[in-house]
Amino acid sequence: MNARSEHLGRVSAPRILLVASENDALPGAKAGGVGDVVRDVPRELSRRGCSVTVVTPSYGHLALLPGAIHRSTVRVSFRGVRRAVRILEVQGRTTHQGVRHLVLDHEFFSPHGIGKIYCHDADAPFATDASKFAFFSAAAAHGAVAGAFGELDVLHLNDWHTGYLPALCESDPGLGPLRELRTVFTIHNLALQGQRPSDGDESSWAAWFPRLGPPPPALRDPHQPELVNPMAAGIRLADAVHVVSPSYAEEIQRPSAVRVSGFYGGEGLEKELRAAHAAGRVFGILNGCEYHVEAADELGWPDVVATMHAEVRRLLRVRPVVNGAHYLADERLRAVPAVRPAWLLTTVSRVAEQKIRLLREPGPDGRPAIHHLLDTLGDDGIYFFAGTGDPEYVDFLASVSARRRNFVFVNGYSGALADALFSAGDLYVMPSSYEPCGISQMLAMRAGQPPLVHHVGGLRDTVTDGVNGFAFEGGNPRAQVRSMVARLGHAMAIRERDPAAWRRIREAALRSRFPWDRSVDAYLHDLYAVDADEARAGVA
Repeated sequence: MNARSEHLGRVSAPRILLVASENDALPGAKAGGVGDVVRDVPRELSRRGCSVTVVTPSYGHLALLPGAIHRSTVRVSFRGVRRAVRILEVQGRTTHQGVRHLVLDHEFFSPHGIGKIYCHDADAPFATDASKFAFFSAAAAHGAVAGAFGELDVLHLNDWHTGYLPALCESDPGLGPLRELRTVFTIHNLALQGQRPSDGDESSWAAWFPRLGPPPPALRDPHQPELVNPMAAGIRLADAVHVVSPSYAEEIQRPSAVRVSGFYGGEGLEKELRAAHAAGRVFGILNGCEYHVEAADELGWPDVVATMHAEVRRLLRVRPVVNGAHYLADERLRAVPAVRPAWLLTTVSRVAEQKIRLLREPGPDGRPAIHHLLDTLGDDGIYFFAGTGDPEYVDFLASVSARRRNFVFVNGYSGALADALFSAGDLYVMPSSYEPCGISQMLAMRAGQPPLVHHVGGLRDTVTDGVNGFAFEGGNPRAQVRSMVARLGHAMAIRERDPAAWRRIREAALRSRFPWDRSVDAYLHDLYAVDADEARAGVA
């Protein structure tokens, strides 16, 4: 798909099909940061006069949203059978001229239950999701060829879930017209690549598309050729490969060395990324943050605790079996002091290796790093952590909460809880082992809370040590732990000994801006190959 011209003629406002697994413009269609981006980018593009059609799977429930309108049906051959996929238009939380939200509806899009975006297969990684998203990619491709999404100039694909689409265009002659469109592939998280067998399995290319023959070379995994790798296909076939921060775009062109130095790089695809970079196809563009929002009410200490307690009680009510982490959080919140402590550390995060690994890394005395943070915090501070995710890491955080009175872990999430912690905290802790972009540090700074971050990826591009937050580094995980604990101590010392300097850091955090309009300028110029000034002039 790389033979198309560098620019879209004189088109100043392209017609874009945005294909993704998540879309937070719709209720119940977000699991991570992809949903935030897919929610925000179409709105900003529409302000430049672009038309954007966003397509996601229905997951069994989006097609049932009030006001959903059946627009068309596309027939797709999958696992040797022609299957009818309904295409429905649904209303977003907010309406923007030039933006449409469509969902593809079929029972295959909810294999583990209605509303579940991603499935976990303990014995066969990605098996269920790969089948689901291969079918989704095929349906989106055939819908585009059939004109179900209108006239198009650009296909904008997101992460491995959509990497099958350009590979199908290479293999299926019926999808030939899509090869004339400019194709953009955005990498939100390179660590997840969706590899599956080429054949010999019910979740394999041969089982999904038996009439197409062997997978195209671009879909082959570079290290295990018996596997298909949709992330690799997106990188090899797209006209523009978009990475969600400049630093992450540089990092992933180097090999990972997780065991030696804790460095997460190209995860086996660094050669493909270097080749794409040499061809001028890789662009690191920082995600933006929405600043046109009402400021969250500044809650007093009793209200912050009450908000956390309300979330825990909600979780206890909706679970038929009492979750130990919820019960422990309930007990911890009952015991917090009536008066706000001198220090409040906060984290709102997915509970996953990427986010939590450094907190579990042994410190100098063999105890996990989080204990050293809590030692530094002392009896005059509390660390509030809220999030859901990997059971192994959930159990780890719950065990820390059981041992330490100054750590409260809530195994849950709500918008009200996140807003409370972003606005009330003194220092936001974000020790990601790698971070493609990150949004939490932006949200914390938007609320005036400086972050303490590992200086990698998008965290390097948004947080300046000692200016709008605090950053740590290190040549290996042990060194990173030492630096993290030292930077916490340094931050606490600044507030105690130099209140004016602390106030300047907080004010700098509050003033930090990463607007979407700046990012969308780069989308238009670099990704869509359109003159951004022309796009603005067209709207004016």
